[in-house]
Amino acid sequence: MKTGYQEKKLFTTAIYHVFTFLFACVMIYPLVWMVMSSFKNTNEIFRTAASLLPEKFTFENYTVGWRGFAGYGFGNFFKNSFIIAGLSTVGAVVSSAVVGYGFARIDFKFKGFWFACMLLAMMLPFQVIMIPQYIIFNKMGWVGSYLPIIVPQFFGQGFFIFLNVQFIRGIPIDLDEAARMDGCTIYSIFIRIILPLVKPSLVTSAIFSFMWRWDDFLAALLYLSNPLKYPVSYALKMFSDPTAGSDWGAMFAMATLSLIPIFVIFLTMQKYLVEGIASTGIKG
Repeated sequence: MKTGYQEKKLFTTAIYHVFTFLFACVMIYPLVWMVMSSFKNTNEIFRTAASLLPEKFTFENYTVGWRGFAGYGFGNFFKNSFIIAGLSTVGAVVSSAVVGYGFARIDFKFKGFWFACMLLAMMLPFQVIMIPQYIIFNKMGWVGSYLPIIVPQFFGQGFFIFLNVQFIRGIPIDLDEAARMDGCTIYSIFIRIILPLVKPSLVTSAIFSFMWRWDDFLAALLYLSNPLKYPVSYALKMFSDPTAGSDWGAMFAMATLSLIPIFVIFLTMQKYLVEGIASTGIKG
């Protein structure tokens, strides 16, 4: 027979799962609504907004959306997004790992001060620094290209640096000393010892970096003016025209397709993401 404590615990667990399930349904409903609306005719989307399922499934929105506008197909926009997100991710992951190794393992003057500055920089919203950055990049002649979006990622990102520092500090220093006795330099220690052991941290940084750059709308709005260079996040707004008519069906269709890379990355890398976040919280 179950004791009163076991029954209470079972009841509490059941209530917790019920509320979690309901909350998950509330959170995911807008996404499901968008996906299902992408199979509706444009004039049907808001007329039947309360209905999740379309009256008749149609793939016309995907055909029209992929065709794009003004001769610019969405295949080109997806290519641009992969270029921006891919190069930015490589730069952010590599540079943040190097800087994180320096903060975690190398002693240098004013180390604590610079680490504090890095943490303070993490707290600055992009809206605070976007005007000074724009002025600098404009004087450098970079506005209108991908350089203002990609190049800054090669100088380390605060969150990823902090993530790597916490992870590296959890690796026994004895491994470094043993490798140094075998003749390894700080560079070979980093490449041969540290990098293989911080794989969860690197993968976590890569996932977040790719997601943030893939969804970045504001940077493209600031620095890009040629439609041929637009990423998906910025090209989607071209379907919306307040002065005339908005093709909501095509917009929802392309927005649904834009979720696929993020969804695939999250599913395939979920194990490393959870391990990287969890380990960072308990190491240090």
